[in-house]
Amino acid sequence: MKRFIIEREMPGASDLTAAEVAEFARQSNNAMASLGVPYRWLNSYVTADKIYCVHEADDEDVVREHARRSGFPADSVSVIATEFGPYTTRLMNS
Repeated sequence: MKRFIIEREMPGASDLTAAEVAEFARQSNNAMASLGVPYRWLNSYVTADKIYCVHEADDEDVVREHARRSGFPADSVSVIATEFGPYTTRLMNS
């Protein structure tokens, strides 16, 4: 499966309550279960007016179908080409 970053425009996202976030998670989980294909939601990050999600799926169409079924916007869907972080320098020095 490919890994995707999904950008969701949601004005006031940082003001969501714990109950609202839990409801979003429930909707997302229900949408995943209804797809009938391999799909994983890895994590989400909330900023002032956006939510960024990392999901794994076979293709962008499945990601967009998940968004449609869950009722969340998917304003931008991008395949993650590579990952790196502070640990990356250790790999180069080995």
